[in-house]
Formats: sequence, C-alpha cells, structure tokens
Amino acid sequence: MKNSTALRFWILVSIVSISGFSQGMLLPLIAIIFEQDGVSSSMNGLHATGLYIGILLASPLMEAPLRKFGYKPIILAGGLAVALSLAMFPVWKSFWFWFILRLVIGIGDHMLHFGTQTWITSSSPKDRLGRNISLYGLFFGLGFAAGPLMTQFIKINETAPFMISAAISLAAWAAVWMLKNEHPESDVETSSYRGTIQRFRKVFKYAWVAFLPPFGYGFLEASLNGNFPVYALRMDLDVSAVSIILPAFAAGSIVFQLPLGMLSDRFGRKMILLAVMLSGFICFTAAGVLQESITGLLICFFITGMLVGSTFSLGISYMADLLPRQLLPAGNLMCGMFFSFGSISGPFIGGLAIEHLQGASFFYVISGMLLFIFLALLVFQPAGVINKESS
Repeated sequence: MKNSTALRFWILVSIVSISGFSQGMLLPLIAIIFEQDGVSSSMNGLHATGLYIGILLASPLMEAPLRKFGYKPIILAGGLAVALSLAMFPVWKSFWFWFILRLVIGIGDHMLHFGTQTWITSSSPKDRLGRNISLYGLFFGLGFAAGPLMTQFIKINETAPFMISAAISLAAWAAVWMLKNEHPESDVETSSYRGTIQRFRKVFKYAWVAFLPPFGYGFLEASLNGNFPVYALRMDLDVSAVSIILPAFAAGSIVFQLPLGMLSDRFGRKMILLAVMLSGFICFTAAGVLQESITGLLICFFITGMLVGSTFSLGISYMADLLPRQLLPAGNLMCGMFFSFGSISGPFIGGLAIEHLQGASFFYVISGMLLFIFLALLVFQPAGVINKESS
C-alpha cells in the first residue's frame, strides 16, 4: 500500500513537470515566432493571456465533474487536451487559431493541476504536506525552466518544438492509466455547480488569506518575465545582463523550494510565509536602490527567488491547513484562479508603473504588493470551527 502511494505521488509530480515544460516552451516560442512574423508586441502580449483566460473560464466548472468522476478522469482529460492542442499548432498558422489552442491548453493544464493538487493535498499526511507540495512546485519549476530550451529547434523546423512537446506530454499522460482512481471526500452539500458556488463562498470566508500568496506569485512571475526586460532596456542595461538576471530568480526558487516546504511542516505555514514575504519586500526594495548595478540585481533576484519563489506551493499548503478535506477541491480551484488574476494583472500594473512613474517604480510596485500580503497574513486569525481535521 505504501509503495503504491509513493508510485502515485511520483507519477503525479512527473505529470506536473511535463505541464510546466509545455508552458515554459510556449511562452518564449510563440513570442519569438510572432516577433519574426512582425506581430506587434501588444498583440503578442495579448496572445500570452490566453492560457490564464482559459484557467479562469474553466475554474467554476471543474469541481462538480471531479466529485462525480474522481481524480484520474480529470487528469486524463486535461493531459489529453494539452497533448492534442500542442500537436495542432503546425496544422494552421493563424493568430486566432493559435490563441484558441492556447486557451484550450490553459483549460487542460488547469484540469491537470487541479486534479493533481487536490489528490496530493487530500492524501498527504499533515506532517509531510509542505514537503509534498514543495516537490510538486519543484517539479513544475524544473519543467518550466527546461521548456525554453525547445526554442532552439526553430532553427531546424518551426513545427519541431510543438511535435516533440506533444509526444513527451502524451507519454506522461499514458503513465496516469497506471493509477487507481479515487474520489475526494464528499459533504452533505450537493455536487452540482450551485454547490460549487456555495463552497467557494465558504472557502473564501475562512481561507481568503491563503489565496494571496498564489496571487502574489502569479503577479511576480508574470511581471518579471513581461515587464523587467522592457524596464531594464530603458535603464540602459545590456540584453545579455537581462538574460542572466532573470534566470537567477528561477534558479533561486528551484534551490529552496523543498527546504522551505519542509521548514513549513516544522515551524508552521504562516510563520514561514510571513518570513518570506517580509524578506521579499526588503530584497525588491533593495533592487530598486541597486537598479543600476548588474551584480546587485543578480544577487537580489537570486535571493528573492530563494524566498518568494515558493509562495505558490506554500499558499496551497496553508489553504489545506485552514480547510477540512471536503473543501479542498474548491480551495485548490481558488488557488489557481488567484494565481491567474495575479498573472494577468501583474504585467498590466507593472507596465503602467514603467510608463507613468519615475525611478525604480517597477521594483517598488512589487515590493509594495509583497508588503500588503505580509500585513494581511499578520492580521489574519483562522477560525477554529472550520479548521477541524476531517475524518
């Protein structure tokens, strides 16, 4: 039994790494293809939001099918949607056709993440929840970091990255068939979509603060990737410097993902989140002061990656601490929704700051957001009744 549980866990995190790989590939790959074809930067940026729009559109509709069919069918459906959509890109090179494919990939990826997140949070023992979710985040980060390497295949054939990624995704999808299906714990409420909305309200009432770290991570990740290159060029930083500074954040988050998760198991999720949010605020404020120093920015980005790069997985773990097991499906959905809100709003707000404010405004917008989340965590007091362990 223990071996089968371990096998299930490693298959689930492997699936997540392939999902991260496809997402990490699509962002730069499509941006490069459109740039070479003369598509404007604004339309290029709009196209990138398709993934997050798909997540937001699908989120309210996912909980009822999960409760009815179980984890395995949801993960299989999501994985198949991603693999087939990747294979469809070479069929017709059209801006809006590719946008629809990207939207479908967003829906499929969210089904996959929703199923795996909920399965892991529901089945993990309390003393290993942080470790397991941090491994989940670590494998996604490794896949996301490896994805951009596929862009080099454009030199061989423009369709090659899509077909290779589709084949890898299909192979990982096939491994899910080895798992035995399970269902989330049910409650007295209906499993209809109306019941989903009722659970959303209850989850937000008791665990709203746990959704701020995923929002913050989405805001941070999207604004760093979308706004920082523009900001750096306007600050007369060399393009080669940007290509070194940005990966430093991802490297830091990969290195410290697991240690922070294990520390949260030992010292509590809230304490670790308070520490990383305050440290992130200090580091990004320092980045604003050191913005003309490549070495200073490199150090700040690496340290903030080490600390703030784990906020998505820590937020999921904190949400699981605050809610009984029967509300975890709705809680995991809302984590994904708030991550998407952050991913959409981050580049927009960061762009406004770069355009209309002077000085190190971009870094101060991020540090201000992290300070707000720190203060919200500081004043939040969990409700005792809803926090009882569900049998």
